[in-house]
Amino acid sequence: MSAAPAAPGAAGPPVAPGGGPPDHVAPTRPPLGPPAAAGAPTARPRPRHPRSALVAAGVLALLVAVAALAPVVAPHAPEALDLADRRAAPSTAHWFGTDELGRDLLTRVLFGARVSLAIGLVSAGVSAAIGVVVGATAGYAGRWAEALLMRLTDAMLSVPRLPLLMIAAAVLDPGVPLLVLLVGAVGWMETARVVRAEVQSLRARDHVAAARALGAPPTRVLARHVLPGVAPTAAVATALAVGRGILLESALSFFGVGVQPPTASWGSMLYQAQATMSTEPWLGLFPGAFVFLTVLCCNVLGDALAAARPGAE
Repeated sequence: MSAAPAAPGAAGPPVAPGGGPPDHVAPTRPPLGPPAAAGAPTARPRPRHPRSALVAAGVLALLVAVAALAPVVAPHAPEALDLADRRAAPSTAHWFGTDELGRDLLTRVLFGARVSLAIGLVSAGVSAAIGVVVGATAGYAGRWAEALLMRLTDAMLSVPRLPLLMIAAAVLDPGVPLLVLLVGAVGWMETARVVRAEVQSLRARDHVAAARALGAPPTRVLARHVLPGVAPTAAVATALAVGRGILLESALSFFGVGVQPPTASWGSMLYQAQATMSTEPWLGLFPGAFVFLTVLCCNVLGDALAAARPGAE
């Protein structure tokens, strides 16, 4: 039986000039890699370690190292007086200038870094510990415990922190250890909220449900199966809390209710410089620049950690 004629205009197989099959047909190159699923979103490449995060981490590490080695690297003693060279502008003898008592400002900035960074780091640890406990308890227990703890968190968030800290500091007249606890005690709310949301998400996972079905006690389920998954979120909140703690200490000291002279901190140096900022700007410029740089690096590092979390967009 003869084949039916092709419809006019229909595309047929390639034909050689003599009417026979072509001598060579270019093969079709198969696609490289496994075929993509229909409708699957295209993954966007993202740097594993953004350059800004590496720079921020390096600057913070350098600040911590210099603060720890302040007695070694500082050019003068922190309380050494030079009454003949008071209020001197920055020079080769005093890179950051001197204050109203002739004390070297670079030395005081380095020693002040020890106090300000210690308050920021330790208060962030205190706020992270409180926030993880409150958030994990609220997210895992649910019901009345969640309602009670979250209403407490909302109530704390509704109170302005700086006025609350100023009142507490004015009443208690705290030293550095108590100031650390006060700053940490008003900074746990953000951590509690994000940890609670993360715990609620992890609680519905299969491995957590399996552990509960096998009869594991709640404390073991939290410690072995839930809290390890919360660690990246808590790390982000802690990194951001370091900068917040440094800012709160600086603000309290600037208003005269934080670290008290003669102990040097970046905030107390700003407090002492406020009366002469128009005539001797270097007294406030350098401590303020260190506060700005440290808080900026903490925020950049926190944003990078948030972007690097598993499942982050």
